[in-house]
Amino acid sequence: MDSKRSRFVKLNNGHFMPVLGFGTGASVDVPKSMITEATKVAIDVGFRHIDSAYVYDNEEEVGKAIREKIADGTVKREDIFYTTKLWTTFFRPELVRQALERSLKKLQLDYVDLFLMHWPIAMKPGEEILPMDAGGKVIFDTVDLRDTWEALEKCKDAGLTKSIGVSNFNHKQLEMILNKPGLKYKPVCNQVECHPYLNQSKLLEFCKSKDIAFVAYSALGTQRDPKCVDKDSPVLLADPTLNAIAKKHNRSAGQVALRYQVQRGVVVLAKSFNEKRIKENFQVFDFELTPEDMKAIDGLNKNYRYFKLPIATDHPYYPFSEEY
Repeated sequence: MDSKRSRFVKLNNGHFMPVLGFGTGASVDVPKSMITEATKVAIDVGFRHIDSAYVYDNEEEVGKAIREKIADGTVKREDIFYTTKLWTTFFRPELVRQALERSLKKLQLDYVDLFLMHWPIAMKPGEEILPMDAGGKVIFDTVDLRDTWEALEKCKDAGLTKSIGVSNFNHKQLEMILNKPGLKYKPVCNQVECHPYLNQSKLLEFCKSKDIAFVAYSALGTQRDPKCVDKDSPVLLADPTLNAIAKKHNRSAGQVALRYQVQRGVVVLAKSFNEKRIKENFQVFDFELTPEDMKAIDGLNKNYRYFKLPIATDHPYYPFSEEY
C-alpha cells in the first residue's frame, strides 16, 4: 500500500515535497531549547519536511537541529525540505530578499526549499511584528501583492529558494497572482488552515485544477493559544466520530485526522513537541481509511476556522470574507 513515491507530491516546477511535514510554530510558553530537541526527534523519526517562518521566531533553533542532524550523518541537506515564510512587514519588493537572507542567516543554511508569502495582508515595514497605532489598531501598508510576488521570483532566480508559494490566500488572491502579466513562476502551493471541521473542499478543488499543491496547517485542530484562538473553540481530537474511526483501526484520533488529509491528496503538517506524539504522527503510511471513513470525516465539516486573524478584518485583502 505504501510506496516511498506516495510519500511525496510533485510540485508544478518539478521539485518534490514530502506529503507529511513537521510544523514548528509554538506558543510563547514552549521553551526555545525544546524546539531544537523536538525537531531533532522529528528528523530521527523520519520527518523530512520541516515548516517554519520568520514570525515563529525559532529559526535559529530549527536550523541548529537540522545542522546537527546533517553533521551526525542522519540526513544530507538535500534530504530535508525546509519551508520559511515572508512576514507581512516585508512585503515591499525591496525588502523581500533581505527578509529571506535574514532567515538564512538565522538558519545558517545556504538556501530554503520553499519560501511563502505568509498572509495576503501587507503591514507597515519595520522591526515590529504587529505595527500598531496609538489606538491599538494594526497599521497596514499598501503593496500590490503581484509586486511582492515578483520579488519572490527573483529570490528563486538567485538560488536562495528552490520554490515559491503562498499561505492563507483565497481563490481570488491566487487568481490575481496566476493572471499577473509577465508571471514567471506559478505558486507551487497554498498553505492554509485545514482539518475535518474546515475541510476546504472548494479551495482544494480550485488548487488541484491549477496544479497548486494544497498544504494543511492546524490539521490536528490547534494548540489553543489564547492569543490566537477562542478558548471555547471545539476540540477536534475529542470528536466522537474521529475517535470511533480511530478505535476501529487501532489508531489515535490524530493519526486518523492526518491520514484523512494524505488520502485526499493534501500535504499535511503535524505539530507536536512531545516525543511520543511526534512518533505517533509519523505513523500514517501503514494503514488506510475506507471510503465510508472518508465520507464520515467529510461529514464533520462545519467551516469552523480556529485562526480568523481578527486584527485584519478591515483590510481589503482580508482572505476569509470569500467563501473559499
